[in-house]
Amino acid sequence: MSQLSPCPAKIEINEVAPRDGLQIEARFVPTEDKIRWIDALSATGLRRIEATSFTSPKAIPNLRDAAEVVTGIQRREGVDLTVLVPNVKGTERALACQVDEINLVMSASNSHGLANLRMTPEQSLEQFVAILELTQGSGVFINASLSTTFGCPFEGEVPEARVLELIEQLIGLGIQGVTLCDTTGMANPSQVKRLCEAVLKRWPETPFTLHFHNTRGMGLANALAAWQAGISRFDSSLGGLGGCPFAPGASGNVCTEDLVHMFEAMGVDTGVDLDALLEVAATLPDLIGHDVPGQVVKAGKSTRRYAMP
Repeated sequence: MSQLSPCPAKIEINEVAPRDGLQIEARFVPTEDKIRWIDALSATGLRRIEATSFTSPKAIPNLRDAAEVVTGIQRREGVDLTVLVPNVKGTERALACQVDEINLVMSASNSHGLANLRMTPEQSLEQFVAILELTQGSGVFINASLSTTFGCPFEGEVPEARVLELIEQLIGLGIQGVTLCDTTGMANPSQVKRLCEAVLKRWPETPFTLHFHNTRGMGLANALAAWQAGISRFDSSLGGLGGCPFAPGASGNVCTEDLVHMFEAMGVDTGVDLDALLEVAATLPDLIGHDVPGQVVKAGKSTRRYAMP
């Protein structure tokens, strides 16, 4: 890579399938199976794994075993354990389990915030103040995920100025990292590159993560555009698991093994053992009871060669 290029030579993957992927599945994956699965993921070279969400069991029954999962998995050096928390109570539960990172969530649009969280962005920010007070001195990294950054399923376009205003408020509160989320797969590469360039220029010391859904088949293209702007951290989901209740029938998050395969083929270091990752991905249909959208696990790596017919 040219020294003048903003494209990072190395990227970091945050695996979100255990949380974002499992939360909308039709059936509950047994706790012991989740633990074995996360342990297998942590052995592939992934640097961060979002293991679960400390939310109400009534709200997300599939993650009702959050504490059991977090305390049951094997903690591996070099792999940060991340959890999503929706409120102060969830934060207290997460801290008791000694997690490495807490991921807060809010929306950039009023309507999505009210539909998904029952809070406006301003109300979410007020709640974050109490959470940050609770976590002060804990040593836990605090990240905030900003949903509908690239568009709202109810309102449509979310002005870039509004996104930048909310990021500024988050950083001003003391949030250490920010994830920009394409919640229902509305982003396009040009839009992604423009916004990523803007945030990196304005807050060069803040670690930004990009979270893409593959709802309209543009997940990898958007990740590539973000990388070209200088982004080096990405959320992704093994097998492409996940989705959004506000995009019925949509496929899930950008697929981890497909994302790793793309970057590694380009000579970008992901730190992930793709062969080991594909072995774990191959177990997904049995784990969740249905096929998954991931493509590389089915077609094989681009280096695969076939015998002449």
